[in-house]
Amino acid sequence: MKALFSFFIVCLVFSNSFAQSIKGKVLEEGSDYPMEFSSVALYSAKDSALIDGTITDVEGDFVLNSIKPGNFYLQLSFVGYYTKTINNISLSKGQNLDLGLLRIVSDQQELEGVQVEGKKITSEFRPEKQSYSADNFEAAQGGSATDVLKNLPGVSINADGALSIRGSSGFVVMLNGKPVQTDPMMLLAQLPANSIEKVEWISSPSAKYDSEGKAGLINITTKRGATDGLYLQFNGKLGAPPFQNYGNKDKAQRYGGDFNLNWVSGKWDLSLGASYQRNDVSGRRVGNVYTIDEDTTTYFPSAGERSIDEKNYSGRFTIGYTPNEKHNLSLGFFGGVRDKMRTADILYFDNHREVNGARLDTFQYFNANDQNRRGDFALGSLDYTFSMENGSKLMTSFLYEYSLLGGPTTNRNLGYPEIEEVLQDEYNTNDNPLHGTRINVDYQFKPLPIGQLQTGYQFRSLDHTGDFLYERKNNETGVWELVPEFSSDVELIRTIHSGYVQLDGEKQKWTYGLGLRVESMDRDLSLKDKAGTLDTLYIYDFIRPFLSASLAYQLKEELQLKANFSQRVERTTTFKMNPFPEREHSETLEQGDPRLAPEFINQVEVGVIKTWKDNSFYANVYHSRVKNLVNRVNTVYNDTILNRIYSNVGTGRSTGIDVGTELYPTRWLKLFAGLNWYHYSIQGSFDNRPVETETWVHSININSTFTISPKWSAQASLNYLSDRVTAQGVDSRFYTPSLTVKKSWLDGRLTANFVWQNIDMGLLKTNEQRITTWREGEFYTTTNYIQEVDMLILNLSYTLNGRKNRSKFVNSEFGVKEF
Repeated sequence: MKALFSFFIVCLVFSNSFAQSIKGKVLEEGSDYPMEFSSVALYSAKDSALIDGTITDVEGDFVLNSIKPGNFYLQLSFVGYYTKTINNISLSKGQNLDLGLLRIVSDQQELEGVQVEGKKITSEFRPEKQSYSADNFEAAQGGSATDVLKNLPGVSINADGALSIRGSSGFVVMLNGKPVQTDPMMLLAQLPANSIEKVEWISSPSAKYDSEGKAGLINITTKRGATDGLYLQFNGKLGAPPFQNYGNKDKAQRYGGDFNLNWVSGKWDLSLGASYQRNDVSGRRVGNVYTIDEDTTTYFPSAGERSIDEKNYSGRFTIGYTPNEKHNLSLGFFGGVRDKMRTADILYFDNHREVNGARLDTFQYFNANDQNRRGDFALGSLDYTFSMENGSKLMTSFLYEYSLLGGPTTNRNLGYPEIEEVLQDEYNTNDNPLHGTRINVDYQFKPLPIGQLQTGYQFRSLDHTGDFLYERKNNETGVWELVPEFSSDVELIRTIHSGYVQLDGEKQKWTYGLGLRVESMDRDLSLKDKAGTLDTLYIYDFIRPFLSASLAYQLKEELQLKANFSQRVERTTTFKMNPFPEREHSETLEQGDPRLAPEFINQVEVGVIKTWKDNSFYANVYHSRVKNLVNRVNTVYNDTILNRIYSNVGTGRSTGIDVGTELYPTRWLKLFAGLNWYHYSIQGSFDNRPVETETWVHSININSTFTISPKWSAQASLNYLSDRVTAQGVDSRFYTPSLTVKKSWLDGRLTANFVWQNIDMGLLKTNEQRITTWREGEFYTTTNYIQEVDMLILNLSYTLNGRKNRSKFVNSEFGVKEF
């Protein structure tokens, strides 16, 4: 820490003594809205030679470092705006020159009177991140952010709807550049795809970001515009009834709507939004399981309904106030509900035992199983930024969240075909209130000769309690009786302190970054059973540094090389640490491990970025190592029940390549595609047995957009994920092809999307995945999950004053991770 403090002092000395730089902020004339991605070029006043150049960041700021003394002029440009020239710029030795606020004027005549023939670049590949416009993925419109993300290169989705990047499901979501520690599946289900402007994937984040997330960060930017006034957008969705009901009790329903309102006037910026989505999916499952106990093998094959009824509704409100260029204040509130019902009504049609090959004890029964998972969220955040005249910036953020998670599971074993006969009736429920707090303080120093220095501190606290109650009905008395071995009281208290220092800079053709983040975590897990016989406290603490480094070289104007390294952590949730079993199905218990250790990740990647004309391409070779890898593994609870346990099973390694491209082969065709291909291995142990498994895995995402006319377009897409291994088995391939036809009216303000999701037509086995696990001499289980195909959905969208949306909303930090 002394060395780190000395480094701060040296940087401050350089900052005050030797820095030569030019900086400024580019705004739109009339609205003072920051102009992101504006081009900034510095020329010599003597011979008009180009000295240096850059583009503005999300706040419209730019900095040109390491400029030699002299006389210059500066040009600012952006498509659809007049080029602005600032003359008579003089820079002396050791000077930091602040040009202040620079405003550019919209060329309305150019925007309205010229028909643009060029192509719109919808993706951007940089050394530190990859950015994608949500307009790339027309099939996602009317859906959620999940539908957008699953199309990104390197991203795949499985039959449960869980996203993974480069094979890892652990990544952190940010909203409008604000770090939000969440499991994306809860958050993204509540964020309408229509509100998203672009998505950025940062595969190797720097030290200024939180250290959590095996696969890096996903930053979602909501739509924004450029001028004062009112923006209002309405979106509606309606799905056709299922063509096939898969024998489900009820037909799936799909409908919903959302709106986004943004009002900007001078110093005030108001955003308001709400959404409701009903997204049911019909389906069934077919499985076979057997367990082995010495010379006895017990078989219990099954088949039946596995459907999902899901409702998501939320409301958001944010107000921003910018009295002048020095101060910015933002206050946000969020409330949302996700209600998900999974129905698994399964017939166990041929239960029997075999002893030395002889068949015994044949019977059958029907299991009626409903699992309801609900999450209610309410949170507020306050953000403040103070920009100083010397170029320094102080940023603070506070977030508080209260969440109530939980929901019951009913599990009834009935006779068959006489289902009126109740063999076993069980009910388990849980209430999980959660309180979370996050405080951030970040300081950005004025530019140094060696680059931009930033430092900060973060405090996070989590208090998550759980009341787990499991009851079984006494068939003789009709009284519900407590099952102590499945009932518990759990409390997780986790406190995290972290500080970081990050240096980013440019030197001629080189771009570099170096960062160190130090984190201290205290985790206390308290467990009590309902019988009063157990009261145990599990403690896990660490103080650990996390390093990050990046280096890029501009080989040619259209060719760049890069290399990145990062260290990260994936923390465990309360659910995965609760050792008391929870009854998921008739044949399945699920429990956690209170001693579960966080996963620690080292990742290195090298890559190339190539652009030419309207086309772009990138390729990355990467290697990641995950220590304390967490997998869900099985043991035998009894002859007809398996116990699923979350456990640290060893070390996971991935070595592969991911590539992505955006191509325009013709004026009417755009191809957006990505491929991720990697070797995955697990080495370790579980339950005193070695775990050694490996395989090659690949995923493919393809979107082909056909422009039929200025008002008509069509897009075909495919998401494919190959077979891949787990600690005890194999998950089969999974793929979902779709087709979208889009029509627009009223100069694009009104659009209709007709979506054909999960194209199958009885030929392709779309939206179907088999999960298989085994343990030699103990058990074997394989289940095929068959979900709805050939889904037809109509989306309508109407926008009032569409150029003016810049809605930004706060989102959940803690509770969504436990959902």
